[in-house]
Amino acid sequence: MSWQLPTTVEATLRLKADNPEATVVAGGTFLGILTRQGLLAAEDFISLQRVRELGQVTDAGDLALGAMVTHRRLETGEDVRAGWPGLAQAFGAVASPRVRNVATVGGVLADADYASDPPAMLIASGAAAEVASVRGVRRIPIAELIVGHYETTLAEDELITRVVVPRPTGPATYRKLRTRSQEDRPAVAVAAVRSEDTVRVVVGAVSDRPQHFADVCAGWRPGDEDSARDIGQAYAEQITYIDDNRGSAAYRRHVVGVEVRRALMAVSA
Repeated sequence: MSWQLPTTVEATLRLKADNPEATVVAGGTFLGILTRQGLLAAEDFISLQRVRELGQVTDAGDLALGAMVTHRRLETGEDVRAGWPGLAQAFGAVASPRVRNVATVGGVLADADYASDPPAMLIASGAAAEVASVRGVRRIPIAELIVGHYETTLAEDELITRVVVPRPTGPATYRKLRTRSQEDRPAVAVAAVRSEDTVRVVVGAVSDRPQHFADVCAGWRPGDEDSARDIGQAYAEQITYIDDNRGSAAYRRHVVGVEVRRALMAVSA
């Protein structure tokens, strides 16, 4: 087993290019889960713990988050809470403070776990990931980054270096339903972000990737409960659901209709 500890992004990208199969370790919270479940048997690791530039946060205009920024930083940072309260709410809903102290924004996106909290809010917020390799840098909307269970559009030699979140112009909310008292992961997650009289609603934890239907949201009338109910029902009917130990497809279908309606009413104020 090898364990590499680069101190710059450039050095990290060179290591990844030389060994594309090496596993990149950020906070390591999900890595432990995959290893215990026998889903990961890697021998070569590249740790990002010493790459300081990946821990930077700037909020001049858009919010720019280095890939190693922790969930706890986003939950408690006054800059995030003031300018991006929906984002702080979603990251604060993850697991426990012990997990949030080490889990990172880049890690949660690269893992592409369908039952994670942050992706739905990041997609609803119109966020994008900057990814780099020795070949260059490109920007990918989060809505296009996650494409399935533990599957992203990242190339083998690419690394998420930064996440950029536009400054919101309206209210946002994140709703999370847990069905198992011994677990913190959602059975249904709904993020809604309003911009004037338009809204983006994203449903997570019910399918292989977060679900957003722009055509359905186009019919929204702010403050109108019938409109919110119709959109909730349309979301419920269009999603292809999974069955797991957090809930059946039929149960999730019912809950999605209710939670989408509640999220829309929450951002109507």
